[in-house]
Amino acid sequence: MFRKSLVLLVFVAMSCSSTKQITTDKAAIKKVLFQSAKDWNKGDMKAYMNAYWKSDKLQFIGRNGITYGWEQTLKNYLKSYPNQEVMGILTFEVRDLQYRSKNVYTLVGTYHLERKSSNADGIFSLVFERKDGIWCITSDHSE
Repeated sequence: MFRKSLVLLVFVAMSCSSTKQITTDKAAIKKVLFQSAKDWNKGDMKAYMNAYWKSDKLQFIGRNGITYGWEQTLKNYLKSYPNQEVMGILTFEVRDLQYRSKNVYTLVGTYHLERKSSNADGIFSLVFERKDGIWCITSDHSE
């Protein structure tokens, strides 16, 4: 009986620890996402890109197909959003944030881009991975 109780106690302790870590991870991931919106709204595209994995393996999927690499993704953003007026004001809403493994989460959300000329709305899914202790987007699928 003692042995079963001990096993149960260890399991409960591990479960609480895991739940706490997931809560901490989710908060950190949301912080990265919402900081990127703040950077966008300042017109600072390079700071906005800090949310993304600075790697040639970064994957961005959009209307024009798949782009690989942080540098190319930045170039595409700068081409599409050359100034603050075109960038407008960006807001995100997190719809779902799921634990996949210790270092991987998926996030589904919506965005709203408010501009003088025309507004834009859409949905996106992101893969966040912990790289060198930092949460970053490794794959972005935006519509």
